[in-house]
Amino acid sequence: MNKAFVKENDGDDEDELAPALRLPAGSKNYMTRRGYDALRAELDQLVRIERPKLVETVAWAAGNGDRSENGDYIYGKKRLREIDRRIRFLIKRIESAEVVDPERQQGLEQVFFGATVSFCDLETGDEQTWQIVGVDEADASQGRISWISPLARAVLKARAGDVVRFQSPAGMREIEVTEVQYR
Repeated sequence: MNKAFVKENDGDDEDELAPALRLPAGSKNYMTRRGYDALRAELDQLVRIERPKLVETVAWAAGNGDRSENGDYIYGKKRLREIDRRIRFLIKRIESAEVVDPERQQGLEQVFFGATVSFCDLETGDEQTWQIVGVDEADASQGRISWISPLARAVLKARAGDVVRFQSPAGMREIEVTEVQYR
C-alpha cells in the first residue's frame, strides 16, 4: 500500500509515555508555577522558532526535485512530525494543568504537593531531601520527585517526626520525616 494512505500514528500521545510520566486515570495534572512556565517556554520555542525554521528547510528541500532521495526533505518531514507530536502533547498538558503554589498551602506542618521533605532512612541512616512536584517537572538530579512516585505517595500527609513504611523498587523501606518546608 502507498505510504500516502497509511496513518503513522493516530494513537493518543499519552500511550507512548514512560510509566513515570503517565498521570493516574482521573487525576489532575498538578504542577508548580516553575514547571508550568517551563512547559510554556518549551511550547513557545517549538511553535515560534524551531517549527518555522524546519518548515522553511523542508520547503527548500522540496524545491530541489526528487523527494524520494532527498535526505533534507525526508529528515525534515520526520522531524516536523516529531515536533508536531510534542506540540500536541504540551498543549494537552498545559490545558489540563492545575498550578499549585507551594507557599500558599494550608497546613504547612504536613507534607502536601510542593513540599520539600527531608528524611532519614532508618536502615542506612542516609539523609535525603526531595521536593514533591508535578509529573512533567520531576528531575532526580535536581532533588525533585513526582507526586505519583512511591516515596511521595508514602510521605503525603506525614509530619516531621513521623515514621513511614513504603514499598520502593529496592524493597520495603522505613524512613523518618525530619523536616517539612514550603519554598
